[in-house]
Amino acid sequence: MTDGELAATLAESAGRILREVRGSGLLSAKALGKAGDQTANQFLIHAIGEQRPDDGLLSEESKDTDERLSKSRVWIIDPVDGTREYGEARSDWAVHVALAVDGVPTIGAVALPDADMVLRSDQPVRLPPAGTPLRMVVSRTRPAAEALAVAEKLGATLIPMGSAGAKAMAVIRGEADIYLHSGGQYEWDSCAPVAVALAHGLQCSRMDGSPLVYNQRDVYMPDLLICRPEHAAAILELVAGL
Repeated sequence: MTDGELAATLAESAGRILREVRGSGLLSAKALGKAGDQTANQFLIHAIGEQRPDDGLLSEESKDTDERLSKSRVWIIDPVDGTREYGEARSDWAVHVALAVDGVPTIGAVALPDADMVLRSDQPVRLPPAGTPLRMVVSRTRPAAEALAVAEKLGATLIPMGSAGAKAMAVIRGEADIYLHSGGQYEWDSCAPVAVALAHGLQCSRMDGSPLVYNQRDVYMPDLLICRPEHAAAILELVAGL
């Protein structure tokens, strides 16, 4: 099984498990989010350990160690991206499985379980046409001030959404054109979405245009831009002027 096939199988399987946990109807929204995170994480870390025992691992739901820092190949996972949305039985949550090689997001799979879909870096699809006016996905609870300012200057329509993975995949799926985030994230929030977006030819960078680098000692990532390449220069210029 290739790395791409493994990432997609893991993401799809974890998504199926999560839907079964939610479908039991036995847990409140808060308890469901915690149970889903833990259940999916246990499946993913054990499966990766079995299939790629020599690789490093970074998961939102597991205690981090320095061991991964000495590894060239590191799996970076978010068992439930958008735990609140998952617990509330919304559809804008995702499962992230990525492989970073020497800090580069090389392989990624993002499962959107309620859409019965897995978007993959090893199977890119043709992007739909851009919207008119442009559409920007933002946090449904705390949209970043920089994103709102850029959207206003571009005349872009705002689309509130939960999970970072769901936002990034919305650009690939043709539901949005820009995902600009400045509120701070962690490596597991963006590694898989960025790997998939890069494979589809999208601009993926920091808000200053610098590359996104993974498997760092400090896993905090302050900001992110994912957009169609033809819009990147204008967006970066607007951000620089804020």
